[in-house]
Amino acid sequence: MERKLNAELWDKMHYLFRDFNDRMVHVELHYDFRIDIDALKTVLTCFFEKAPVLHSSFTDNHIHPYWTVENYHINDVLTVKEVDEKDLSEEINTFLVQYIPPESHIQMKVAVFFYGENKSVLLVVENHMCMDGGDLKYFMKSLCQNYSDYVENGKSPIALRTGTRSYEAVYEDFTAGERRMAKNLYRNINTKDKHGFPFTPDNIQDKSFIARRRFSAETFDKLRASGKKRGATINDMILCAYFYSLYELAGFNENEGISISCAIDLRRHIKDSTGQGITNQTAWMQCKIPHRGRDIFETLDYVVKSSNEFKQDRFMGLHGLPLLSLGYKIMPHAASEEIIKVGYANPLLAMSNIGILEVDKLALSGNEPTDGFMSGAVKYKPYALLSATSMRKELTLSMCVRGNEEDRKIVEHFFDLLEKSINSLIEG
Repeated sequence: MERKLNAELWDKMHYLFRDFNDRMVHVELHYDFRIDIDALKTVLTCFFEKAPVLHSSFTDNHIHPYWTVENYHINDVLTVKEVDEKDLSEEINTFLVQYIPPESHIQMKVAVFFYGENKSVLLVVENHMCMDGGDLKYFMKSLCQNYSDYVENGKSPIALRTGTRSYEAVYEDFTAGERRMAKNLYRNINTKDKHGFPFTPDNIQDKSFIARRRFSAETFDKLRASGKKRGATINDMILCAYFYSLYELAGFNENEGISISCAIDLRRHIKDSTGQGITNQTAWMQCKIPHRGRDIFETLDYVVKSSNEFKQDRFMGLHGLPLLSLGYKIMPHAASEEIIKVGYANPLLAMSNIGILEVDKLALSGNEPTDGFMSGAVKYKPYALLSATSMRKELTLSMCVRGNEEDRKIVEHFFDLLEKSINSLIEG
């Protein structure tokens, strides 16, 4: 008998996002040892059984979409390959930019490429419909810890959270009064903004690519210290550089205001996640500035002011959720999508600070990753997402784009401007 799983609210929303991006989330981790493939297969198999949504196919029947748990073979999940070091970068990018259809029997693909003198790279691509960056970070840390415990101590690798995937978990720790207030926040406070990234026109021949720029630990420390003096977080500093660089890149009128939407982890409202299954709990806050500012520090003042206004909201990120829920409940799915598309303002410009990749928690049998990053979905033009992660204080900024070589040049120029802006923020 077929086993079916509910399609949760955020599953449906990320399915709706198929018009804006490929919904894939990407991980790349390098190690100075050869990963034990049999052990990794065992851990992955256990994790897939603990989280059946990872081996389920999504059905959009236009009325009530659902997941069907499917049979699979671990070799369909894991690819293992010996790679010549000169071809490594191309092999990595080819794997990372692949697309997993929601109708597939598996929603995550993993690869281990062996290269050089006993070196490995661990790659993961997963469907955002199953989990967001916050839970993918948790998944990766659990994967590494379970691998280590299994290899070193023979411990069964089954330590992965299971439980509800419902968005309503965000309300559980509120008082009765707070819950009533939160569930009546029907208005979406994010508004549409016509300012976008200056990509070339969309073309059927466009292909997906990932562009990234790394900043040293010294730069990271200086940027954080400079921000601290001005009451700005590292997120504020990156966002300020993003704003300031965009005006020059896109030729925006400096007297016009623009907005960038920033990902918010809604787990901030959940005190204890141990009863949660892997899922999505991410919304957006819209950071707005009234104009570019006389200099980059005035831009920073606007960013800090806008960010702080959101942070003072007890229900940060929860506005509009009741309306989305109502829309999906009272109408067939196909009709709900059309109505939500009218009222939902998908941001042209966005940023997701995925945060710190903790090397001690990503160690495999005592071998900490030597390098790595995570990145969000491949965006379809004109939409753009800047992702940020750090490892050992080295900051990696990345953009995943479906475009052409001219678009790649535009993104690289953007990174040059970002670097210039970050240095201006440091030098003060």
